[in-house]
Amino acid sequence: MPHHGNEEEHNSSGRQENREQQAGGHQEPVIRDNRKVDPVTGQARHPEGGHHTEAAETDSDGDALAQAEEILNGIEVPAEESVAQGVPAGSSTAEAAELKNDLLRLQAEYVNYRKRVERDRAVAGEMAVIGVLNSLLPVLDDVDAARQHGDLADGPFAAIATKLETALKTYGLVRIDQTGVEFDPTIHEALIQQEGADIEVDTVSQVLRSGYRSGDRVLRAAQVIVAVPA
Repeated sequence: MPHHGNEEEHNSSGRQENREQQAGGHQEPVIRDNRKVDPVTGQARHPEGGHHTEAAETDSDGDALAQAEEILNGIEVPAEESVAQGVPAGSSTAEAAELKNDLLRLQAEYVNYRKRVERDRAVAGEMAVIGVLNSLLPVLDDVDAARQHGDLADGPFAAIATKLETALKTYGLVRIDQTGVEFDPTIHEALIQQEGADIEVDTVSQVLRSGYRSGDRVLRAAQVIVAVPA
């Protein structure tokens, strides 16, 4: 078969075809994607040299950061420049004295605050007890009326009344029912005045309704008949 061209090239191409036929395979075509933008991710593609440069720059930055951390960790702070006992470094004696005065003033304010809180708590507790005692005064009046009529001379109700009065005494409840004492307008309420013999000052001759007090606080004044000098 006639052929044209260089005989050496023709022989070379024939040898290549013979090798492929002897291998019994068929060479697939090689497709190279030279697009600069990745169709899947949409990111720009870099040549192989570019990746190598970027990695080199990253390694260089990491080495620089590591060296900087080493330098910082190796620095020692002198003891005279550190903060001691809450006084900033380099502060003068006047500033230290001012800080001490502020601390003492703050401590005094805290002590006064604690005292005020404890006092308010004690007053609140006292007012709560007084409220309960005031609510039970009508019950005590009924007990007194029943005792005067002889209904509580004996029996279970008499024992209950005694227990109630004893329990209220533990909370500081004191009865005001004395006779023959000088009239005191702070604890007595005079309903009737009568002339009395052989008396020089106004005197309580009879108690119409008992009064009560808790400590120095008068819960209710006693209603009394007062004997006055003739």
